[in-house]
Amino acid sequence: MLLATLGVVYGDIGTSPLYAFKEAVRAASHGEPPTAVAVTGAVSLILWSLILIVSVKYAVLILRADNKGEGGIVAMLALLGARHAEAGTRQGLLLVVGLVGAALLYGDGAITPAISVLSAVEGLKVDAPSLDRYVVPITLVILVGIFLVQSRGAAFIGCIFGPVMLVWFVVLALLGIGGILQAPQILRAINPLAAVEFVGHAGLGVGFAMLGAAFLAVTGGEAMYADLGHFGAKAIRAAWFGLVLPALMIHYFGQGAILLADPSAAENPFYRLAPDWAHYPLIGLATLATVIASQAIISGVFSLTQQSVQLGFLPPMRVVHTAPDERGQIYVPTVNWLLAAATLAAVVIFRSSDALAGAYGIAVSLLMAITTLLAALVARKWGYALPAVIAVNGFFLLIDLIFLSANSVKIVEGGWFPLVLAGAVAFLMLTWRKGNHCMEEARINQRPSEADFIERLRTDPPITLPGSAAFLSSATHGIPLPMVRVVDRLGALHTRVLIVTALFEETPTVPPSERAEVSAITPDIHRVILRYGFMQSASVPEGLRCAVASGQLPEDFVEDLTVFVGHETIIPVSDRHGMSDWREALFAVMQNNAERTGAHFCVPASQVIEIGTEIEI
Repeated sequence: MLLATLGVVYGDIGTSPLYAFKEAVRAASHGEPPTAVAVTGAVSLILWSLILIVSVKYAVLILRADNKGEGGIVAMLALLGARHAEAGTRQGLLLVVGLVGAALLYGDGAITPAISVLSAVEGLKVDAPSLDRYVVPITLVILVGIFLVQSRGAAFIGCIFGPVMLVWFVVLALLGIGGILQAPQILRAINPLAAVEFVGHAGLGVGFAMLGAAFLAVTGGEAMYADLGHFGAKAIRAAWFGLVLPALMIHYFGQGAILLADPSAAENPFYRLAPDWAHYPLIGLATLATVIASQAIISGVFSLTQQSVQLGFLPPMRVVHTAPDERGQIYVPTVNWLLAAATLAAVVIFRSSDALAGAYGIAVSLLMAITTLLAALVARKWGYALPAVIAVNGFFLLIDLIFLSANSVKIVEGGWFPLVLAGAVAFLMLTWRKGNHCMEEARINQRPSEADFIERLRTDPPITLPGSAAFLSSATHGIPLPMVRVVDRLGALHTRVLIVTALFEETPTVPPSERAEVSAITPDIHRVILRYGFMQSASVPEGLRCAVASGQLPEDFVEDLTVFVGHETIIPVSDRHGMSDWREALFAVMQNNAERTGAHFCVPASQVIEIGTEIEI
């Protein structure tokens, strides 16, 4: 488990030494040879950022804000009960902020693989500057390979990449020790005053630029929380404090020491830290490590997507469970290839890790600030005293806002790229949620009550068809529109009828013993409510078997079963209160391209009959 954690969670933050220190020193020195004060200040700032932000805030505090073992912004929103918040309320504002935070992870997911792989491949230029023109093509090929292998699953990737990352962190530590021996005075950076004094005396512009660059050293820390459901807090903390943090600290000291000994190494301190004979082997190892770095964020994006779909923030889409015996090991094809397109576009647009550094950081710093804010609300919900919450979370929020302010100057340099991606995803999430609300209002107006429908069956009995029928419904009351349509158009109804509703609770999992709740409308018509967690796939056949096993449903109700689902066509109507016409059209496109209802609820295609319905919104 520890090896798999290294391979999936810590790839991103583990490869930050390739570019973070270089960018921090460059920001501090304005292209001139770095001074000893600037080098020591940069190392101190990175060191204490790792301690405060990653070690204390994430590893100690944020990992506690789990939703029964699951982490991430969406799991936290579910914990806070913001899912059904009304627009214009405090909970509604909280929901919008949370969804923006969730969308920022998509922007981060597009930048992380690009800058990580580019920074590794650029090592070729250290010994052979003529290879510069091959850096981007090689990077693109490697990135395509990364996204191709995702279908094998995080467990498969973690088992392969874990040992590589173990070697990587050991090599980082050994390189760092070699550098420290050349200039032991770098150990003065342990004193946080070294960072404070430099930032204070360098001026606001230089200090902000250095803060924004140094923040690159902690990007990837958010993967600890996003991947919590994959590996658990115990393994994540053990790997961080036992190996990752010590290796990173030693290595950053080593990079600082090599610059004290030879300021000309500022061009690429990571590779200059290694002896000449080790450059090409180190490039190969770094490339493997950056492949793994990409995995950390991609796994988090997959988890976030599944949670968002189950809680109604994104359209239903195909989710492949790559490890049947392990919860949380998933692959989402649609998201994988959209993320691949965004990542490849970032490489083509920016073409170097230096240029991408301007785009990197702002999305992560904003995500970290939102996470800190939501964690404070979780702490209050769990009964922690208000003064303690304000003191602890307020302190970390202040740090987050300082880094966010420092990164905000990068918007023109490239920070716009992840923000545009995040803004698009957040808008789609809010549009999907609002559109579903409008659809449900339209269904309510067309959906007859149970009493009215039963009375109609008594006065005008339909033809009885053999076998059983299940009608999927989005509501827990009333008669679903496909059932009304069958009676209206065919004048028939099956001998045994089930009205089935699948609900996703605001907990990660619901045990099979609590899966089904059955109530009889008539002796031949039963309503079945199936409950699932937001990290589970809703399987109607499995839920009905649970209902039979618990004795709530006669076994003959699930034999020879035909499942009717609604195929709804969205018709935007200008004179109806809801969304603007173009936004309703966008929702209709999302609805039409969502996964089929039968497939989403794991119903075999041979049992499904779709009933068309037009819905005006």
